[in-house]
Amino acid sequence: MTRALLLSGTSIRRKLLALVLLPLVGVLPLLGVILLWWGDGAIDELLRTKVRSDLAVAHGYFEKVMVDVGTGATTVAESYGLRRALQSRDPAAVQSLLQTFQTRSGLTYLNWRSPQGRLLVAHWGLADGPPVELLGDRDGRPHVAVVDGGEFARLAPQARDRVAVPILPTQGARPGERTVEDRALVITAAAPVRDDNGALLGHVQAGILLNRNLDFIDRINDIVYPEGALPFGSHGTATLFLEDVRISTNVRLFAPDPGAAEGAATRAIGTRVSDTVRAAVLSEGRTWLDRAFVVKDWYVSAYEPISDHHGQRVGMLYVGFLERPFTQLKYAVLAAIGVLFFTVMIGAAWWSLRAARGIFEPVERMELAMRTFQAGDAKARVGSLSSQDELGHLAHGLDALLDAITEKTRALQEWNAVLDARVAERTAALQAAQDQLMRSEKLAVIGQLTAGMAHEINNPIAVIQGNLDLLRHTLGPRAEPVKVELDLAQQQVERMRLIVTQMLQFARPGDFAGYVEAVDPVRAFEDSLVLTEHALRERGIRVERHFEPGLRAAINRQELQQVLVNLVMNAAHAMPSGGTMTLSCRHQSLDDGHVAVTLAVADQGGGLPDSVKNGLFQPFVTHKKDGTGLGLWISRSIVERYGGDIRAVNRPAQDGGGAVFTVWLRADPPRPSDQP
Repeated sequence: MTRALLLSGTSIRRKLLALVLLPLVGVLPLLGVILLWWGDGAIDELLRTKVRSDLAVAHGYFEKVMVDVGTGATTVAESYGLRRALQSRDPAAVQSLLQTFQTRSGLTYLNWRSPQGRLLVAHWGLADGPPVELLGDRDGRPHVAVVDGGEFARLAPQARDRVAVPILPTQGARPGERTVEDRALVITAAAPVRDDNGALLGHVQAGILLNRNLDFIDRINDIVYPEGALPFGSHGTATLFLEDVRISTNVRLFAPDPGAAEGAATRAIGTRVSDTVRAAVLSEGRTWLDRAFVVKDWYVSAYEPISDHHGQRVGMLYVGFLERPFTQLKYAVLAAIGVLFFTVMIGAAWWSLRAARGIFEPVERMELAMRTFQAGDAKARVGSLSSQDELGHLAHGLDALLDAITEKTRALQEWNAVLDARVAERTAALQAAQDQLMRSEKLAVIGQLTAGMAHEINNPIAVIQGNLDLLRHTLGPRAEPVKVELDLAQQQVERMRLIVTQMLQFARPGDFAGYVEAVDPVRAFEDSLVLTEHALRERGIRVERHFEPGLRAAINRQELQQVLVNLVMNAAHAMPSGGTMTLSCRHQSLDDGHVAVTLAVADQGGGLPDSVKNGLFQPFVTHKKDGTGLGLWISRSIVERYGGDIRAVNRPAQDGGGAVFTVWLRADPPRPSDQP
């Protein structure tokens, strides 16, 4: 017994000493390293958060200047003075008015255009020479544009010397052969002018040149980084890029002579951004929030792309501050934290080692009592101790605990089992009730919405139908020349009736019953193109057809046309700037021996965002600003009702990009007349 006690005591003593020393030689240094690593990351994240807010302020000012340009163009276009000058038909009066507004507003150029966009009068005088293109939209909305240097010289001769920027060799930039950037980056807006009858008289175009616009870039820097905003000797910078070339910046190539006046010669105009930042911001369209090498030093930097009215990325807006002072401060703070942390931890370990000596005996006796009790001796107890501190009370409590531990353990186990069963039962019931309530609420909302819409649509349908009947009755045989148009209107009325019926189906599914017929999918495609011809022509969309003849699909004709019109319009909305829409219709053999008809609509738009892919066919899911999110849901419900399906995927970039929607339908057996 004595030998066992000695061995036990030695083991407990050894473990206790190991626990005391382990923080000193293992865990505490590791915790210190983790603290330093976390502190380094936290400080870096604070710097990124700071530069992100700086970029937001700079972006806000840039947007304000754009709004001011648009407001300036609109103000001149709506001014009474311009109306009087135009009525006088005196170009000199128009030029004087434009010059006054241009000087007052600080615009680089302000001119008067013909309704076709031809430059007639500028703030500097009468236009002469070749036509100058009217930049961008003509609705008064401001935007950014890139203008050829020669073209800009005819817009604002007084500012043409600011356009050309010699490109300087820059460390880390992408290699290139260009030596001069001779294009102009401008903020411009064109506002229409109409007479009292709404006829277009012409356009007022206003703009600001951003090349070498030092007042503009210094104003951004003063707003983002006012005096005293950056501690520890750091300083902030701001830059505007045309593509990857700095055209306006307060980043310095070298420190100015203390005795010399401030000038643009010390600015890094003409240097280029690093290739890494260029690829991330201009090529990928991402906002850069990280450290970056700027001309000759490292800065905590923020870059965001600048796009023109076509959505093309043509430049960048940059703000940032010198990283070195913050890096030095970070390392100093981390070093101080590390020294303090390890000093405190070593002192605590030393004190714990000394205090452990008073714990050995009580712990050894309690350990021996527990081991004996576990061996089956129910009478094993710690007994009285000379120590009257917490360990003495703990030993006495352990004896009392050993007396009741078996009974308490059994009772706790029983109660634990009962509580677990009740909690699981209540949780399952609550989850089921919650899910059922959510489904019921969604279905109730959709039912009320569709029933109300169907009721409101039925009234104009009845009016249209009544007028069609009246036209046929009134015209009689004279209606023959417009019979095709009347029949087409009648078909659309029937289609609206069918849509109303489908809407009522979602409100009262049990009251709906469709019918199936053998539909020629090629004819359905052609009819859909007739209905969407205006939208396609308006966007300049070219349609390619790949149709197999002799196909029949088992579906209702009007419902199929509704689905195809929805898919074609969605594809048109995905290509606002034009492109090629590919329509295909072919048969496909399935593994079970049946034949399916596939109808595909492919566009060359931006593709399906990841945020809507999973819920694309769910109600109220859309990525269009004016969309309802019901079109694809209703279309899929129609197709599924006839045993089909709709699938959507993004096309590879080598195939033109965009998305393709494929409708799968059960094929109707071909008629004898369709056999080759």
